[in-house]
Amino acid sequence: MKLRGRPGLAVAMGSAVIAVLVFYCALSGSQVLRAIAFYSPWRIEQQLYKLDVGWPKHPEYFTGQTFCVAIDPFHDLVYVAQRGANVPKVLVFSDEGYFLHAWNSTLEMPHGIFAVSTPTNTSIWITDVGTGEYGHTVKQYSPSGKLIQVLGTQGKAGAGLNPLQFDQPAEIFVEQTGEIYIVDGDGGMNNRLFKLSTDFKEIWLRGENGSGVGQFKIPHSVTVDSVGRVWVADRGNKRIQVFDKVTGEWLGSWSSCFVEDGPSSVRLTANEEYLIVAQLNINRVTVLAAPPIGSIGDCHVVNTIQLADEVKPHLVDVNVKTGAIYVAEIGAQQVQKYVPLT
Repeated sequence: MKLRGRPGLAVAMGSAVIAVLVFYCALSGSQVLRAIAFYSPWRIEQQLYKLDVGWPKHPEYFTGQTFCVAIDPFHDLVYVAQRGANVPKVLVFSDEGYFLHAWNSTLEMPHGIFAVSTPTNTSIWITDVGTGEYGHTVKQYSPSGKLIQVLGTQGKAGAGLNPLQFDQPAEIFVEQTGEIYIVDGDGGMNNRLFKLSTDFKEIWLRGENGSGVGQFKIPHSVTVDSVGRVWVADRGNKRIQVFDKVTGEWLGSWSSCFVEDGPSSVRLTANEEYLIVAQLNINRVTVLAAPPIGSIGDCHVVNTIQLADEVKPHLVDVNVKTGAIYVAEIGAQQVQKYVPLT
């Protein structure tokens, strides 16, 4: 086994492996799965992140349920989407935590948000799971909130492909090339993963309701790595599934790290050494070791951030420039920022 960048850990493994095997022999079933996660040889006991207690500077601007957060690293901006009656749906903060402005345009119930950013152009994509006139859609906005594009049939749930329809689309990920990945099915009739071209045409479609290979039960979050793998938080099935971004071929899945609770969000760190996963029902952010090229392998817990009861971390994003993690918490009705210690 090649331990990527962890020579000290290899020595520790040699001295501990017999004791760990004896420990496992005394356990069975779900106890073994929990033990594997806790005693993973990849685990780093010291914390990798610390809470930035000064972010944001004015948390009183959080006036609704904060469902999602997106980072624009080129312009050092943080976009937060929230729900509630008579509240602005999108709040914009500086990376330092200063409130800048808010907008509330053609949004009903935002669920996922993603910032596509280059030095010269930025757009904000938001999934809307509302059941009213604006719902069941994926929308593209300018940074100031001007509506640019609507995918789906506004106000109408469906499974159609021509025209494209959604039923409670959960999240979107957009590559720098403009290709789009959408997980459609935050509890609606659909449980599927789309890849769309830059002109919003279907490239491939995977998934249906179920627990088999390539099937989903509430596909809740999606991200793409630099070696062509699409990572999907299959929340209801308590697993992460992985697909080839070119063909849509299923590459593997992880479930051993999610015995207690399924993943609600998945993102990669800037160096793609780790996957950052939110687990809503157990109030935890989990750091997983990202597998090397050509292998999915097994799930390895490296570190955890245990949040307070009822915080309920929903979706996360990572600043690829600074490495900071931003966690949208629907229970605490806030977004918190965690900065790397190393």
